[in-house]
Amino acid sequence: MDYASFLKAADGGQPPSVALLHGPEGFLLDDAVARVTRALFAETADLALSREILEARVAGVDGIVQSALMLPWTSSRRLVVVKSVDELTARSADPLAGYCQSPNPSTVLLLLSDQSLPPTHWLLKAVPRALVVAVLPPAGGQLAAWLRHRCRAEAIELSEEAAALLVELVGNDLARLHGEVEKAALSGGAANRRVGAAEVRAVVGETRVRHVFDLTRAVVERDLGAALPLLGALLNAGEDPLAVLGMLAREARAAWWASDGLRLGRPEDEIARGLGRPPTAAAAMVKRARGLPQGAAARHLRRCWEAERRLKLGGAPRPELALLIADLCAE
Repeated sequence: MDYASFLKAADGGQPPSVALLHGPEGFLLDDAVARVTRALFAETADLALSREILEARVAGVDGIVQSALMLPWTSSRRLVVVKSVDELTARSADPLAGYCQSPNPSTVLLLLSDQSLPPTHWLLKAVPRALVVAVLPPAGGQLAAWLRHRCRAEAIELSEEAAALLVELVGNDLARLHGEVEKAALSGGAANRRVGAAEVRAVVGETRVRHVFDLTRAVVERDLGAALPLLGALLNAGEDPLAVLGMLAREARAAWWASDGLRLGRPEDEIARGLGRPPTAAAAMVKRARGLPQGAAARHLRRCWEAERRLKLGGAPRPELALLIADLCAE
């Protein structure tokens, strides 16, 4: 079962009796638990009596099975959530497999692992394949689409432009992206459920938005004289150097995607859709990629990876980023 199918079943009040969810993105795991909880129980339900959250290492497999076998008290269903299930040892395989073969129909047992499990892990053998959910975080062009879909689940209409702007400014931190959408919605009033670029700018701040876009535009235009002061303004305002690098790397990655698509002879509209940007911005990126020297996009992307490695090894952020921008503007 994939994550989207699991959420669809959960939102419909029909989650599987047992599910093993594994993946590195804690927000998505927490979101799954919250959505199952909302579907199974009314807002007024006493969750202390209807839902039990266990730490696998503390409860052990016997405690987990015993909790799952308990009958509900105040509702027709119980929810048992087991965190860090990967901390159990392989000796837990037989009891867990036995329960999965004949689960308590009044209990939903969610087994969570905050890491992606390798194919050889004993848990993937103990839990039937149909009940295993790989929770993979969206990346690249998928982020804006994921964010809009996630907002629709909460009856928030997030425009395509606003989603792209948020991803550009916030990056791939799913929890922060979700939080910024909620703040942007509230900026339009307590009852507002529509979020456009104007609401995003109101939350993020016009100055930062302007500096971010001016910096990326200066790099695209190879205007080193404008780019370096903008870099300084962002860093002086407390911007995380890795966040600035992330903005530059996303542009380099998009340029590489478009450039590679052109090299392979893909239709331009197909390349634009794959960028996950508003149509005008996507068309502009394809046009930019068409004008790059052969191999330049790949070199820019490799240079961003090199800068990331150097920063994470303790390199001084300001000179490392200044050198990167100088290299990006040189070609």
